[in-house]
Formats: sequence, C-alpha cells, structure tokens
Amino acid sequence: MNPLKFLPYILKQVTRHRVRTALTLLGVAAAMFLFTAVHAMHRGVQRTTAASAADTTLVVYRKDRFCPATSALPQDYLSRIERLEGVTSVLPVKIVVTNCRTSLDVVTFRGVPPERFLAERGDQIDFISGTSAQWLRRSDAAILGQTLAARRGLSVGQRFDAAGITVTVAAIIRSDDPQDQNVAYVALDFLQRAARNQQGIVTQFNVKVSNPALLEPVAAQIDDLFAHAQEPTSTYSEKAFMARVAQDVVELVSFARWLGAGCLVAVLALIANVIILSVQSRIAEHAVLQTLGFTGRLVAALVVAEGTILALLGGGLGALAAILVARFGSFALSVEGQSIPITADAPLLLNGLAACAALGILAGLVPAWQASRRPIASCFRSV
Repeated sequence: MNPLKFLPYILKQVTRHRVRTALTLLGVAAAMFLFTAVHAMHRGVQRTTAASAADTTLVVYRKDRFCPATSALPQDYLSRIERLEGVTSVLPVKIVVTNCRTSLDVVTFRGVPPERFLAERGDQIDFISGTSAQWLRRSDAAILGQTLAARRGLSVGQRFDAAGITVTVAAIIRSDDPQDQNVAYVALDFLQRAARNQQGIVTQFNVKVSNPALLEPVAAQIDDLFAHAQEPTSTYSEKAFMARVAQDVVELVSFARWLGAGCLVAVLALIANVIILSVQSRIAEHAVLQTLGFTGRLVAALVVAEGTILALLGGGLGALAAILVARFGSFALSVEGQSIPITADAPLLLNGLAACAALGILAGLVPAWQASRRPIASCFRSV
C-alpha cells in the first residue's frame, strides 16, 4: 500500500490541535537551533586545529608568551631561519588585535611584507573586490578577509580604524584558510610604525618547509638556534599552535556538545509527549480505522509518521535558522589574534534533519506500539 496516500490524513492529525502543534514546533526549533549552533562551532574548531598529512607550515613564537602584544621577536631572525636546511620560505608577521581575549568581534591586523606575502600566498587567496595593485599603491592600504568586511559593513575605498590604527580598504579576499577570513593584512613597516614605533619587531614567523616530515626536526632546530638568545622561541606546526592558543575554546566547545546532546533529549521528550497525548485523544478513531480494515501495523506506521513530520518541521526550522544566522552573521571566534570560524553549511543542515527524523521515529515507537496492540472492543469502551 502506497504510504503517500495517507499523507493528507497524517497532516490533518498534525494540524488538528493547532496551538499544541505550534508550541511543539517552536520548542523543537529552539532545541535544534542550539544543537546546530553548537555543532557549527565544533566544526569550526575541528577545521582550524585538526592537523593533516599535507601541513608544511610552522609558527615561530616568543617562548612563554601567548597574547600577540607580549610576543616580540627581532625581525633579523628571518635571515637565520631562512638558512636552515629544509626551509623554503619565511614570512615575518606583526599582529595587533583590538582584544586579546576570546571574543566574537575582534579586528586582527597582520603586518606582512607585501611582495613576499603575495609571492607566497597570492595563489591561495581570491580577490573578490579590489586588486593587489591597489594594496601595493599606498602604505596605509589593507586587504580585508570576507568575514571581517561583511561583519563591519566595509567595502573597497572606505577607511576604518581599530586598535588605534587607521587604514584604507584596498581589497577584499576569500580564502580556504580560516585565518584569512577574519583579518586585515597591512604592510609590515606601516604596522610597526603605527604600533608604538616597534620597527624591527615582529610577533611571529610563519615558516614553510619542503616536506611535512621535516616539521618537527626544523622546529627543534629553530628553537635550539635561539635557545640562548635574549628572545628565545617556541615553534609548533600551524595546527598545533592553533590548538595550543585556542585550548580554552576547544574545551568550551567540547563541553557545549553536552548541551547539544541535551537539546536532542528535549526534542525527543517534546515529540513523545505530543504523540502520546494525540494517540490517547484518538482511541475511538483508531478503533474505527481498524474496523475499516486498517491493520495494527498500519495504524502504528501512521503514528510514527506523525511524530516524524513534527520533528522534521520543527527541527528543520531551527537548524535552518541557525545556519542562516551563522552564514549571514559572519561570526568567528577570535582568541589571541587567531580566528576560529563558525562553519555552517548544507551538510550540517542535512545532519540536523537526519537527527530529527531519527528522533521523530524513536518518539513515536511506544505510542505506536500501544495504539496497534489495543483491542477494538476496549477502544470503544474507553470512549
């Protein structure tokens, strides 16, 4: 028997008690909004901190320092690092942030040598507005990541200031690297002058090696090279550095996953409660259906389908709302100058819908079993 022919009947049952249904959908939507938001943050953390076999970047930082404001390395370390075997390129970076603590609205300035940056990273970024030539044309020009530009409502040609630094937007870029999305790239010498005349001082060096297998040996060589210098270093792979910097955020998001699990339990309880009430109010109706030839299995399937539709409608609404908020809100967690994007996309919506469908089926199993096992005579006696 084609189950689609019973869809109008199922929808009629769902909408029979409109106030109860509306409140249930709102409750399910709220729970799934939180569940999806938590998983969006978790996906962003994974994307930023999960190492891969293709990683070839090291981050050289000041030893025993965390916030960019306290990490000061002489720029002339550059030539000494470049001479190490296995090193293919070194990019000195000066970082200035509006807030070193964890926040959703941080402007991160990264001062880099423009020509060296474009030579090393030019093929990894996509200019969606403006050009690299416009960036090179003036000393106070900035390249903004797409997320930062969208959050601040900035476009090419506009001026903005943050952390006491005023720049002109020369271009807006898109990149697969999370760190490029929520940052303002400016010329290194400009940022050094603007940041209390710190000429010759950088925050870190981004070091590329020729082979992923050389990450640990080269990191050890760099730290040994400057072990007795006035400014000793601490070198990690880029993903390990992010995991270290964002340790508190990682733990917070891991704990928040328990909140997501609680949201699923709430969805299950809401749907189960509504289905039980609905089945109890339609005992006589189910008896009539069985009298007309509906088998107990078919009655059970109708009850389960009702719970599934409720879960999909409410859960889909909440998950979609969370994805739209994450996508168009341009949110990113920033901590100590590093950015962790809140990643929301179509696969996350599909995962949410799959979870809702499973919960709807599970919530309807017990009332469906009760409805299918109840004798016709007892159904009429209970009216």
